[in-house]
Amino acid sequence: MGVLTRLAVAAMMVLLCHFGASAETPVERGRYLATTIAACGNCHTPRNAAGKPIAGGELAGGFEFDDPELGHIVSTNITPDKETGIGNWNEAEIVTALRDGKRPDGTLIRPPMPIPVYRQLSDGDAAAIAAYLKSVKPVRNTVGEAQYKVPLPPTYGAPVGSVAEPNRGDKVAYGAYLSGPVGHCVLCHTPPGDGKPFDMNLAYLGGRELPDFGNPGGVTISRNITAGSKFGAGDWTNAQIKRAITQGIRDDGTRMTRTMPVDWYKGIAPADLDAIVAFLRTLKPAGTQ
Repeated sequence: MGVLTRLAVAAMMVLLCHFGASAETPVERGRYLATTIAACGNCHTPRNAAGKPIAGGELAGGFEFDDPELGHIVSTNITPDKETGIGNWNEAEIVTALRDGKRPDGTLIRPPMPIPVYRQLSDGDAAAIAAYLKSVKPVRNTVGEAQYKVPLPPTYGAPVGSVAEPNRGDKVAYGAYLSGPVGHCVLCHTPPGDGKPFDMNLAYLGGRELPDFGNPGGVTISRNITAGSKFGAGDWTNAQIKRAITQGIRDDGTRMTRTMPVDWYKGIAPADLDAIVAFLRTLKPAGTQ
């Protein structure tokens, strides 16, 4: 091998290391999102009596809980099992289910599936999650029927068109994307009001009643996680906020309920945690709500 050839190979290796080594396939990106910040398994994985996810049942549905507003919820099987899961759905149909809340047969998916924010999932991330769901091990698990206290929404809006990819270089904007469309933190931490299930004038101010996943039949109240209120998390350090997200431990050392999906959040990449914290630091609503 000549000198020029060796130099060319060396240059190519540098380029591959710089660009290729960190490049994600759609399945890899989808796996990361679904198993960390999106925490799909928080609802779609069955749990034991202690409220812990059952190994081997990932995404197989059948987790039952009582939502104070919605009724008795039974999560669906989203593994690619053809009889009891979504094995007969193609990737485009999964994307439509995620962002439009509509199944291939035209029926609407009910809450608490976070369709209102999933509508802002980027084209690439929605497709990545769909690709990942098609790749997981099928689990045959027939689940029961949910019993709702509220009517099905007539629609979630017009079909979603193209949604651009988030700018990962803009830390605050990317943190907003992770906290909203992907992680749907905003839905858990925003109370109802003004006749709406989510009053976005009170976004992230907490006060929403949620099922306590660690105490079947119990209720927990979501926390104010804004930075601009004395009742929020503004006086928490960055490290304390990250510990709360990934370990479920508050600034005073007490533990959060298992509704906080720390079993998934513990896998969030450090750069993404930094982005989420940077975004939360910008939430400074007027007053001291």
